[in-house]
This record gives sequence, structure tokens and C-alpha cells, in this order.
Amino acid sequence: MKLQRTTLVLMLLALGLGAFVYYYEILGATQRSEVSESQKRIFSFAADDIQSLTITKGNDNIILERSGTQSPPKWLLKAPQTSPASNASVSYLTDLLVKGQINRTISSPISQLNEFGLDQPQATIEIKLKNQQTYKLILGKLDFSKNFLYAQINPSSKLDKINVLLVSKDFQNAVNRDISEWTQAGDNPGQSSPLPLPTFNTSSPTPKN
Repeated sequence: MKLQRTTLVLMLLALGLGAFVYYYEILGATQRSEVSESQKRIFSFAADDIQSLTITKGNDNIILERSGTQSPPKWLLKAPQTSPASNASVSYLTDLLVKGQINRTISSPISQLNEFGLDQPQATIEIKLKNQQTYKLILGKLDFSKNFLYAQINPSSKLDKINVLLVSKDFQNAVNRDISEWTQAGDNPGQSSPLPLPTFNTSSPTPKN
């Protein structure tokens, strides 16, 4: 009887240990991984939360707003001209904003903004959400490896030190577009129609006498 009781206790301990290993090592690892990934993301909002985007490059502004209707177009270009926006170009940028991750963070005195190209940024992206919250992403120059961009989130002049982020250089491609790339195909009045593709005669030639 004592042996059976000892065996039962050992079995219960083994089951308990197995359950602990399963929940901690397998399920817990997945949850810890998700938390780690979310901590690396630039922003925590979703693409559907975005109401408008304003891209500022020097004195030029590109303003994009989500359409108020359920039918296409999904996005509207409001400045520098008014037209349906290219969903592909907007989606490329919004994907970077909601899925983009921070490669590294550098703490720097605010007086050294010029070293990262953040004193005169190549572009500023202002994001306005449906709940009226706003965010700013400042894009500086490429880092030494040419693989990442220096960036800053929601800059403040009241701080002595700033956090400089290293983000994907794909942001450069996302914002440095001609106005024709922001408009839906066929809706840019200044854009000429594409040339027709050449056609080729694939029939066998008639032999000459």
C-alpha cells in the first residue's frame, strides 16, 4: 500500500512538472516572443486605425485621407491636388508604420541632431488616428552601414537627450515618390496615357517565288 501511494505521488509530480514545462516553455515562450516583438515595433496602432497621413518634405506637403465611404477609393489625395490615391503606395507606407521595427536605439544629446540628419530631416510623417491621437516620425539620414535610417518619434524640444532610432531604409522609398505615384492610375490629369504594347505578326511568312 505504501509503495502504491509513493508511486501515485510520483506520477502526480511528473504530471505537474510536465504541465509546468508545457505552459512555461511552449505557451509562455510564444507569449514572451509576442511581447518582445511588440516592444520592438515603432508604433502599436493598426493600419485600420489610421485616418490621415501628412508627409512633409521641405516646403512640400502630401496629405492623404481615408475615404469616408465603404466603396473604392479607400484613400484620397487631398494635397497638393485632389484625386483618388494609389492604394498600393499608401499601403506600402502604412505597412511600414504598423509593422516596422526598431533595429536599435541610441541615446544622444539634443544638440547632436545634425549628426543624424534630424535637424533638417528628409521627411516628416504625421499620422492622425481615428481616435484623434497624432504621432510624428522624423526621418533623418542613412546610418554608416547604409542599411538603416536614423529616425525620431514625437520630437520634443524640452528634453536634453533624445532617443534616436534605427529603422528600415524602406521608409526612404515610401516617401520619396513623384506625385503621379500617389494618385490612382488614370486619375492624374497631368499624366499621359501609357503607350500601347507593340504587336507582332506570329504567322508564317509567305514564301516568295
